[in-house]
Amino acid sequence: MLMLGASSAAASTAATSSSRILSGTLHSPYSLTTPHKFSSHLLSTTSVRSSSLHFTGVPIKAMAEIETIAASKIASSSSAPGSKQALISLSDKKDLAFVGNGLQELGYTIVSTGGTASALERAGVAVTKVEQLTQFPEMLDGRVKTLHPNIHGGILARRDLNHHIEALNTHGIGTFDVVVVNLYPFYDKVTSAGGIEFEDGIENIDIGGPAMIRAAAKNHKDVLVVVDTEDYPALLEYLKGKQDDLKFRLKLAWKAFQHVASYDSAVSEWLWKQSVGDKFPPSLTVPLSLKSSLRYGENPHQKAAFYVDKKLSEVNAGGIATAIQHHGKEMSYNNYLDADAAWNCVCEFKNPTCVVVKHTNPCGVASRDDILEAYRLAVKADPVSAFGGIVAFNVEIDEELAKEIREFRSPTDGETRMFYEIVVAPSYTEKGLEILRGKSKTLRILEAKKNEAGKLSLRQVGGGWLAQDSDDLTPQDIKFNVVSGKAPQDDELRDAEFAWLCVKHVKSNAIVIAKNNCMLGMGSGQPNRVESLRIALRKAGDDVKGAALASDAFFPFAWKDAVEEACESGIGVIAEPGGSIRDQDAIDCCNKYGVSLLFTNVRHFRH
Repeated sequence: MLMLGASSAAASTAATSSSRILSGTLHSPYSLTTPHKFSSHLLSTTSVRSSSLHFTGVPIKAMAEIETIAASKIASSSSAPGSKQALISLSDKKDLAFVGNGLQELGYTIVSTGGTASALERAGVAVTKVEQLTQFPEMLDGRVKTLHPNIHGGILARRDLNHHIEALNTHGIGTFDVVVVNLYPFYDKVTSAGGIEFEDGIENIDIGGPAMIRAAAKNHKDVLVVVDTEDYPALLEYLKGKQDDLKFRLKLAWKAFQHVASYDSAVSEWLWKQSVGDKFPPSLTVPLSLKSSLRYGENPHQKAAFYVDKKLSEVNAGGIATAIQHHGKEMSYNNYLDADAAWNCVCEFKNPTCVVVKHTNPCGVASRDDILEAYRLAVKADPVSAFGGIVAFNVEIDEELAKEIREFRSPTDGETRMFYEIVVAPSYTEKGLEILRGKSKTLRILEAKKNEAGKLSLRQVGGGWLAQDSDDLTPQDIKFNVVSGKAPQDDELRDAEFAWLCVKHVKSNAIVIAKNNCMLGMGSGQPNRVESLRIALRKAGDDVKGAALASDAFFPFAWKDAVEEACESGIGVIAEPGGSIRDQDAIDCCNKYGVSLLFTNVRHFRH
């Protein structure tokens, strides 16, 4: 932290005067350079003894005179024209020497605490220690250092109010013009790989730091508060200038309050998890950190930005937000949405898989031992939609795969080289990355980590937020119940499981047709399920014979509706949640056409 306070010269003078009067009456292992202000009820006793301090009787009136003289000297010195002091107290001491020397060169006397003071002294900065101002030693294992009127009075006093200044002078408190503070590394400690004991977590909750930050930010008209090392150069440049810029002060104050708010949100989240642990606390704070300003939002007339979620639960939890961009144009609003959809989908599959996404919907999905074949099949599912889309892989992209991505021609004409906005994968070989960079200057190449399961999913509505568990269920988590007369063959069941895993990533109403671990067609986002079915059937074409069909929700009607149309088209097995009052109609219809019907009892709506 950085604050202004009474000068060390005044404190030293007062201490010398006081020590002459009290000579032989004070014995303490803790040496103070300023007089201790003892309360009158202690001084009125004949003798006060403890293991560390011994006082013999001193007349109350004489002691009061001593305090008045000392306070007067401190106040007069700290209030002298041109007197400038700053307090620095930092946990993260990055660039400490830079800001300390910079302030000293500008005429500030530096006041500091503990390890910060020692580091400043090693850097050649003259330091007045906080206890010289508080006239009280650091105590309770460092819990109490700066929580004192001599500190907070000097921060909070308004310079434009005479009675504030008079109060400081009466009590010998100097003003602080600058406060530079950062906090105990609570966030890093509780998210460390090895974990942390509860008591250690508690001890890493900063108290004095946030109190000073808030005090300085509140009194920003008179006190500059800095919590970010990146602001040190701007602070020094500002202090060199002669004009007072209120906007600069306001920006620092805003950053200070935001810093403390994010810090407190981490403490709150951690304590909630330690005590209750429920995902839905009665109050929820989501700390967001700006990662980048975007060119525009979904449309050019909309301004936009991208923020990273800084909740403790998101640390090392994967996802597109923390992806590394190796190449290409800057990410756009829609790029983030599409990349997130593609990455979430491809990470669902255990076998080598390629997913192609357009407007957040997977338009091609294929799993194969040979990832090159999987890529070709995923594009083939809907090459028109794939052009200009996002292609994602759940395996490393090596030289061979990179060449295939770069050179592959569209199945529609066999000539047009496929164009993509984004390629995303868990890793790249050096050669693979080099080849992909050569495909296009604009191609965004992302390296991402798989999203962890069990995350809290948030979605905004007007005036509020919806919160829910993420949809993490896979075919291994549920049972496909045969409700028709015909049971599916093993390969048909595998196709149904594959289609069901795909359909959870398609916008409702959603239908997916798949065979041999390959999406043949999908219908998405239609107000009625029949239209989604017809779109999927049209894309699947003649390959629909014997294929599996998955629906994200139950079929409300069967006869002369979606179920019967699917059966008539040649579908071999249908997987749906069930739960309609007309489920028996769907069963009877499938029995009539000899189609296997599976109820999953799990719905996969996606809005």
